[in-house]
Amino acid sequence: MNFDFFDGFSDPYMKTDSGKGIFVAGIVLGMVARGQGGGQDVDGTPLFKQLNFGRIKKRDIAKHMSRVPELVGAYRLKYGRLINALAAQGGELLLAGNEREIGVDGNFAFSVAFLNANKYFWSIFKSDAKDMDDDQVDMKGDN
Repeated sequence: MNFDFFDGFSDPYMKTDSGKGIFVAGIVLGMVARGQGGGQDVDGTPLFKQLNFGRIKKRDIAKHMSRVPELVGAYRLKYGRLINALAAQGGELLLAGNEREIGVDGNFAFSVAFLNANKYFWSIFKSDAKDMDDDQVDMKGDN
């Protein structure tokens, strides 16, 4: 996994384990919602409807992140192995952080990551994309 994109963020919140964990959670849940939508808009997906954007709490993120392995299996999501691995990494970052609530900064980071999930997902796994066949790699361009 490559998290070099974090170096490009100057916001102090994104230098903390909590900030990175919230951001990774946004990427993971964004990828799950995209998978649930099957290439359609994510705003009609079950996960999107459950997220309370702008007012999400750390407890909500932990609840949704704990369901990722189940959702990956139930929806037979593409790149399920990668999504689960990223969810595990995000969970560790969330556990390492000591903030109880995510506030405005966390909500903003989560939303940015969710909306740009595909971009950051393939940035993290760009070395894995080289090992995939052409059909799988074509999927990484849509956002």
